[in-house]
Amino acid sequence: MGEGVDPTQMCQSLVDKVAQSKQLTAITNPEILVLFEDWLEELEDEVVALAGTHSDLSAEDLVSNLGLSARGAAFLISKLKREGKLQA
Repeated sequence: MGEGVDPTQMCQSLVDKVAQSKQLTAITNPEILVLFEDWLEELEDEVVALAGTHSDLSAEDLVSNLGLSARGAAFLISKLKREGKLQA
């Protein structure tokens, strides 16, 4: 083929979009959404409690103490600071 559409890349993009659609469907299930929200609330409570014992809570602290990924820990700290649940 000459210039233009790469069929392999187009197929990969389609497969990625189908997978993303299935993930979004799972999230929109009300029962799963409630379970996720409950889990996140419990996790936030654990982070706030951990912050009470660590004067300068870092993402690395959450990684080692709660088993979160570094990216997830950074997100959670940022979220809790925005909400005023952790000191900035």
